[in-house]
Amino acid sequence: MAKSAAFSSSTSFSSIPIFLIIVSVSVLLYASTIVEAGDSSAFVKKTISSHSIVIFSKSYCPYCRKAKAVFKELNQKPHVVELDERDDGWSIQDAISEIVGRRTVPQVFINGKHIGGSDDTIEAYENGDLAKLLGVNSKNDDL
Repeated sequence: MAKSAAFSSSTSFSSIPIFLIIVSVSVLLYASTIVEAGDSSAFVKKTISSHSIVIFSKSYCPYCRKAKAVFKELNQKPHVVELDERDDGWSIQDAISEIVGRRTVPQVFINGKHIGGSDDTIEAYENGDLAKLLGVNSKNDDL
């Protein structure tokens, strides 16, 4: 039986190391993505549990600025994670999406409870729920 040129012994042996390198790199990249996603999820959960007010934000986002302004009005200092200023910002945003079902920013948490985005935070501020959650007096100025 004649061998084709594609399956000659010299071609198959020389292509095996290249094939193994490609497979190895692919497996490593896939595994690092899984680890990064797990690390990001753990980071998000730890951040939420370690701070009374957490805002996952992007520094240029006008909706994020509005949400942060609410806490300034209440004289509260949130722990802000600016996703656009972090190398792992996209994976953190993916992890937040898995946890809350939304990929948008901001995402606000108070005492471990997900409040929501900008509109949810402003609404909670205006109706007094935010002040109650924080145990502070509301100023209820227009934003």
